[in-house]
Amino acid sequence: MIAALLIAGGALAHAAWNVVLKASPAAGIRFVAITVALSTVLLAPFGAPVLLPALVERPATAGLLLASGALHCGYFLLLQRAYAAADVSVVYPLARGTGPLLSVIAAVLVLGERPAPIALLGAGVVIAGVVVIGFAGARPSAASAASDPATDARGRHRRAVGVALGAAVGVLIAAYTVLDAVAVTAAGLSPVGYFWGSLVVQLAILAPWLVASPTATVQEARRHPRAIVAVGILSPLAYLLVLAAYAHAPVAIVAPAREASVVLIALAGWLLFREPHPAQRLIGSAVVVAGVALLASG
Repeated sequence: MIAALLIAGGALAHAAWNVVLKASPAAGIRFVAITVALSTVLLAPFGAPVLLPALVERPATAGLLLASGALHCGYFLLLQRAYAAADVSVVYPLARGTGPLLSVIAAVLVLGERPAPIALLGAGVVIAGVVVIGFAGARPSAASAASDPATDARGRHRRAVGVALGAAVGVLIAAYTVLDAVAVTAAGLSPVGYFWGSLVVQLAILAPWLVASPTATVQEARRHPRAIVAVGILSPLAYLLVLAAYAHAPVAIVAPAREASVVLIALAGWLLFREPHPAQRLIGSAVVVAGVALLASG
């Protein structure tokens, strides 16, 4: 029950900040750097007191923080590039479907997890639902199909780019999912401390874009204050809830279950961004919900 509540809260927060990011005109490395800086400052009072003593006792765990920070930087920047190039309902479902699929495989082969058969069935159903939603976004709308050939070609290219970038984001998701599970289980790091350390590494990587032009940094913050605050708060909140869930359930269950957020994103793509094929999105969403129910019963 605790794991289910943590996963549900994380899915809601994750969907919310992705919608904000897609709806915002903000873009670029400087925007990501500012949101990371905000998250780092907000979590410092909670993360530093638990992480620093752990690093003194086990300096080797710093390697986990360095790897996590690098992977998360790549994830944020690639995700932002993907949203600028394609529809959210193409990128998000494919990324969130590829990631859990690879995470489940890694959890079984690398971490030695042995989830119950019904849980594995639920993971497969969740991933299938995500793919159904992704294919809905990848299909052209009726209006596009009736348009001139040049417009239709641009649409096909946009969808192809979305599929490629979404799958690439999914690979990064799988990589940091397994890494983070190792950090909070095998290495025994506190979720808050570990994630704050990852944020510090991310900030160190992105700092040159903040200090290269302080005036441009201030201007960026003034142009997009709401998006910066929303992403800077909701993104770490979503991830902390998932990290905490690893203490109550195995990766092979948590990784697919957290993708319930794809249902919210599919609805947002239809209702907020007027993206096509709502019927297929709703069918895919129902499949995801059924998969999550199977995971819970396992």
